[in-house]
Amino acid sequence: MRKRIFEIIEVSDGDDRLSGIYDTLMLTLIILSLIPLAFKKEILVFSVIDKVCAGVFILDYILRLSTADYKFGKRSVSSFIRYPFSFMAIIDLVSILPSISVLNSGFKVLRVMRMMRALRVFRVFKTFRYSKSVRIITNVFRRSKEPLIAVCTLAGAYILVSALVIFNVEPDSFDTFFDAIYWATVSLTTMGYGDIYPVTTAGRIITMISSIFGIAIVALPAGIITAGYMNEINDESEK
Repeated sequence: MRKRIFEIIEVSDGDDRLSGIYDTLMLTLIILSLIPLAFKKEILVFSVIDKVCAGVFILDYILRLSTADYKFGKRSVSSFIRYPFSFMAIIDLVSILPSISVLNSGFKVLRVMRMMRALRVFRVFKTFRYSKSVRIITNVFRRSKEPLIAVCTLAGAYILVSALVIFNVEPDSFDTFFDAIYWATVSLTTMGYGDIYPVTTAGRIITMISSIFGIAIVALPAGIITAGYMNEINDESEK
């Protein structure tokens, strides 16, 4: 019985009709549960939708936890202990918590800050289970992990160095080092919001250099991901 439940709640391979229906239902509920976040006012129908979706998500979480041994292929207690700490299980739990009224009443400060409501956005990550495109992109990031880490390290170092330079060249334009970090990040990505900017000639020269090098650094991960994506698509086609 548990094995059949596991087969249904896992992503359908196309042959299991019941599993396919379950996947479609979950995707529909995920989308519906995100609609209330586009409105500031609490509407009764949205409240009902959220409670229904949360109830289904809780049931889904319980079913996945109860069949964790089949997921990890290890029929032992360790599978049930391991599952709550897996990435998707954490996403499931975080997306459920904002809809539990008991917790909402206990976290008044967070509720005032609307943080508990904002946590519902994490439900969008639940679609990762059911989207083939997302699985392909996840595989791309997994296979390209080392070069991406190298590029991110380079970008981080460049931001730090640029911030240190501009912070010492133009101390009057940047009140704190965090402002310099913010400026360096914006310059690296060539966004240029214009809320913080250098006013001296030396500072402007540094900004131009930072922007030019920023284009090259930002382009690197795009090339890595594109190449990895094409390789993944080719592998899928061969399969």
